[in-house]
Amino acid sequence: STDARIVRPNNREYTLENGKRIYVLADGRLVNLAAAEGHPSEVMDMSFANQFSAHLDLVQRAERGDELDDHVYDIPQEMDEEIGRKKLATMGIDIDSLTEEQEVYATDYSAGT
Repeated sequence: STDARIVRPNNREYTLENGKRIYVLADGRLVNLAAAEGHPSEVMDMSFANQFSAHLDLVQRAERGDELDDHVYDIPQEMDEEIGRKKLATMGIDIDSLTEEQEVYATDYSAGT
């Protein structure tokens, strides 16, 4: 380049010999982390895991011949919880689960009244 200048934090402009300009964000690093404006990688990896699992689920449904309506599908709660449990396991964190009796109590409005 014939010239380089900082346009603003995390945004550098290079001027080429032909007069064209190239802008490089966060010195070419991952903008989300380098610019400190995004989520930490520990959050991003769970988001990516959810996205991948959701895509895989949709592909598997289509391969089975399931009819899929044209609308946005929520990630099944079981899938989301499984990803959360796996993430916690990689961090060495164990969580407990409700017993069947606790589950009934928590979901039955008449229990305990």
